[in-house]
Amino acid sequence: MSAPTSGCSRWSGRGGETVPTLGFEPARSLIRRRFIINPNSRLGAKMSPHMQGRDKIMNSCIGIDISKNSFDVHRLADGSDQHIDYTNKNIRDIVKRFLSEAPQRIVMEATGGYEIPLATELFAAGLSVSIVNPKRIRDFAKAIGQTAKTDKIDARIIARFGATLQPPPSDALDKNAFKIRALTARKRQLINMRTAEKNRTEHARDDFTARSIQTVIDTLNAQIDALEEEIRTVISTSPELKRKSEIIQSVPGIGENTASALVVNMPELGALNGKQAAALTGTAPINRDSGRFRGKRMTGGGRCEVRKTLYMPTLAAIRHNPVIRSYYQRLLAAGKKKMVAVVACMRKIIVTVNSMLAKNEAWNPNFA
Repeated sequence: MSAPTSGCSRWSGRGGETVPTLGFEPARSLIRRRFIINPNSRLGAKMSPHMQGRDKIMNSCIGIDISKNSFDVHRLADGSDQHIDYTNKNIRDIVKRFLSEAPQRIVMEATGGYEIPLATELFAAGLSVSIVNPKRIRDFAKAIGQTAKTDKIDARIIARFGATLQPPPSDALDKNAFKIRALTARKRQLINMRTAEKNRTEHARDDFTARSIQTVIDTLNAQIDALEEEIRTVISTSPELKRKSEIIQSVPGIGENTASALVVNMPELGALNGKQAAALTGTAPINRDSGRFRGKRMTGGGRCEVRKTLYMPTLAAIRHNPVIRSYYQRLLAAGKKKMVAVVACMRKIIVTVNSMLAKNEAWNPNFA
């Protein structure tokens, strides 16, 4: 280093960044060894020594962006990209290649079902796969300043996301659970269609229109009943799903349909702690504080389908479950608003169910 100078001068680095010297003029070689050069420069980023160990983990991550007819693969190890047609043969070929490369982590987005065929083969091969919410990937891209969006860029972002945040591996897709999930989704679609038809009955001005609407409603009712019967049949053929469903149904206020939905939409139940179960359903209050400001705690995020599933059973439990009813009344007596108290009861139910499944115990008022 050169002789001290007065004040705090600044030195312009090779990548265009400005580094405060705190009164000393640093040698350029020292700056290059110790500091990360501007990652947006054309020269690229230089990694500081404390990142070298993590670099090995980063280089073993593979990101996959999946669309309807194709998927893109990016490997951090060598920076290579592949665009592959989404066919059964290509899926088998890429799985064989992944097995030979032995990546530490393969990351892909949940794309509404398009990821299922590839993910199923990867799970069957014993590879570690993380299926991530697309919103998290998009937020990560914005955070690192990546605004452009193509399939190739998305695959690179997914790989960097996996290397940086290291999401936990997803559970292998159980065939019965996947089938129930598809049946439950179809049932939800038919219920929405039935609601729309029922709303049209008040605008029926002639008998023929009214009969037409009622015919559609009757058909939808028959299909919904058939789906519910099929869901019960699938659950009965799986000992694990049947065990979970029976334990959940032992909670006063929760019926067979709700139990089936919880088993499918929250397969992690029984393997979480209470805080994780509440956060996963979006019923845990989130702090919004900054400095001296104390914001209002609010719930949100998580799996909205689970919250929708739990809402009506929670209202039933408030009326017919002594433990939940007592808890609800205590909250109201403490000045909580009714909806806040209802959400708190939803949280209590899901946390209790999680504990019951973890201990393989049916409902017990004293336990709750």
